[in-house]
Amino acid sequence: MSFLDKIDLFKYTVLDKGAYVKILTGLKNTVLIAVIGLLIGIVIGTLIAVVKVVPKHGPIMKALDKICTVYVAFFRGTPIVVQLLLGYFILFPLLNIKVSSLIVCIVIFGLNSGAYVSEIMRSGILSVDPGQMEAGRAIGFGYGSTMMRIVVPQAVKNILPTLGNEFITLIKETSVVNFVGATDLVNAFSYIGSSNYEFMVPYLAMAVIYIVLVLMITGLVKIMEKRLRASDKR
Repeated sequence: MSFLDKIDLFKYTVLDKGAYVKILTGLKNTVLIAVIGLLIGIVIGTLIAVVKVVPKHGPIMKALDKICTVYVAFFRGTPIVVQLLLGYFILFPLLNIKVSSLIVCIVIFGLNSGAYVSEIMRSGILSVDPGQMEAGRAIGFGYGSTMMRIVVPQAVKNILPTLGNEFITLIKETSVVNFVGATDLVNAFSYIGSSNYEFMVPYLAMAVIYIVLVLMITGLVKIMEKRLRASDKR
């Protein structure tokens, strides 16, 4: 079978046999898991980063610091596939929580991202001039208010490119969600390939979609960087 024949077979499977529905579902799930996972990760990561950088006065802060250390070590030390399997087959059943595999994937990806974003955010906070904290305290803000209103927003500007890389990583890591039965791009194109035993064109098309997604994210991050730099000049 020639390459053109393979393309025609792919078109027939996608358009005439309705496989485009599975592709759209996979694309939607891939983007949802990555976007919501990153948002969850930013919230968790920021909280952990703040706990890591604030002075450890009292047993509560010391206990929180240890909990955060264990959390980060677990999610950075185990593969995302293992985390998905533990969440889907152990954690959620133990908690007697019945949700779809898509929700499980979003939660686990969010928890995983939180561990990585915490280190990114921590380095961003430490990169902010210490004088910013002193200035905030001088105008009457408490330590927590200064951190969240002045230091963290400036840290986000510094780490925006790295957050973009984390988003790209999440997009690519969604390729393993079929381990818990969720439909993503890999699952969709594997289905198309197995339906006619021809995988070359489906997998090439899948690679192109991933590249387009990454280029779109990269362009969006560059636009945000330019706007932030423009606001700093004003």
